[in-house]
Amino acid sequence: MDRKKNDRQNNRPSPEDLDQKKELYRIMYLFAGIFLLMCVYLSYFLIFESRSVINNPYNLRQENLSKKIVRGSILSADGEELAKTLVTEDGTESRFYPYKDLFTHVVGYSQNGRTGIEGKYNFELLTSDIPIYEKIYREFADQKKPGNQVVTTLSLKLQQTAYEAMGDRRGAVLVLEPSTGKLLAMVSKPSFDPNEIVEKWEELTSGDSVLLNRASQGLYPPGSTFKIVTALELLRENPAALEDFNYTCGGIFSYHNAEIKCYNGKSHGDLDFTSAFAKSCNGAFAKIGTMLSIPEFSSLCESLLFNAELPYPLAYQKSSFSLETEAPDWEILQTAIGQGKTEMSPLHNALIAASIANGGVLMKPYVVSEIRTAYGDTVKQYLPSVYSRLMTADEAAVLTKLMTACVTDGTGYAVLSDQYTAAGKTGTAEWDEKKKSHAWFVGFAPAE
Repeated sequence: MDRKKNDRQNNRPSPEDLDQKKELYRIMYLFAGIFLLMCVYLSYFLIFESRSVINNPYNLRQENLSKKIVRGSILSADGEELAKTLVTEDGTESRFYPYKDLFTHVVGYSQNGRTGIEGKYNFELLTSDIPIYEKIYREFADQKKPGNQVVTTLSLKLQQTAYEAMGDRRGAVLVLEPSTGKLLAMVSKPSFDPNEIVEKWEELTSGDSVLLNRASQGLYPPGSTFKIVTALELLRENPAALEDFNYTCGGIFSYHNAEIKCYNGKSHGDLDFTSAFAKSCNGAFAKIGTMLSIPEFSSLCESLLFNAELPYPLAYQKSSFSLETEAPDWEILQTAIGQGKTEMSPLHNALIAASIANGGVLMKPYVVSEIRTAYGDTVKQYLPSVYSRLMTADEAAVLTKLMTACVTDGTGYAVLSDQYTAAGKTGTAEWDEKKKSHAWFVGFAPAE
């Protein structure tokens, strides 16, 4: 007590007072830190995640936007309206798709949920960047503002060509520009007319997977198109294989207790590496499978975006690759020729082909090139950007040579033409006990 009294008389704080102040400061610092973290957290969402938060289908702000703004149009790269909002004299709005089922899966729909471009760029379509004086006038006049236009990279002519080529087959076609990453066309069949999405909703959801975008959301065994990956792994482990590899095909390759047959049991005879690839010899590639390091093979597939996110803005499914070191012989052989447990989307297969065409560099795929006001003024542009180098330029050159041989001297002869050069790879993958198969083709032109 005497010490405390002396401290007070000398205007010095006692040890007890100092302890109390330290405790008070700790509490102040704690609350200040929490407040600072909250500010950073809110700032992050306001600056970086505001679009995705507002674009969330559960966000009621979208309903408020639609009450003030007429949903903008979606345009093709050549300026054709792919989706637009019709407004009647009494102000009733309806979404209209002039090309019916031609662009259904990539453009999407905006009723009974939102898909495709309609869903991903919903916020942009419900934003109006018209001049401020017109905004003020329309507010006072109680008039809705016209929403921005979303300009896509899609080519009407290419989309029509792909759509017609598909006929009534089930499947998908997509076209990319390797040097930029632009998505030029994407067709999935069976398709449907998005103008009838409400009336025919029950029919569309009745089990035929019509709503599924097979180009990006469908997963299938890649069959012999996967031999591109197997060939790349062999080149990495044994660069001399391009010159040294040889195999005599008798129609069946046996390895321990497992065997692989060539298509229809066909015998290809004596093959080097290039001819084995061009003729898509299952026996040769099954043999290659037994020569590879499984951990390194798996690592290559991971680097080629199997079991990984794809740099694609719209909905998709991740491709899968699984091969354990202790895998049975039959699984190793099947995996090497693109069956086994491997599944991939047409989109992913096209991205690998595009990287080969682009010297090993994968450009980030994109489907929207520009956001414009309702009057055509540019608000935002989306420019090409590099995503990753998937392989070296030399490796891409070797794969291009192999894929060119597939067209000129192998199974890809159907695209051989005197008007252009093409590089490609065919694929057939059985998918049920009745020997039904998926048919694939992946490639690019001009080959050089």
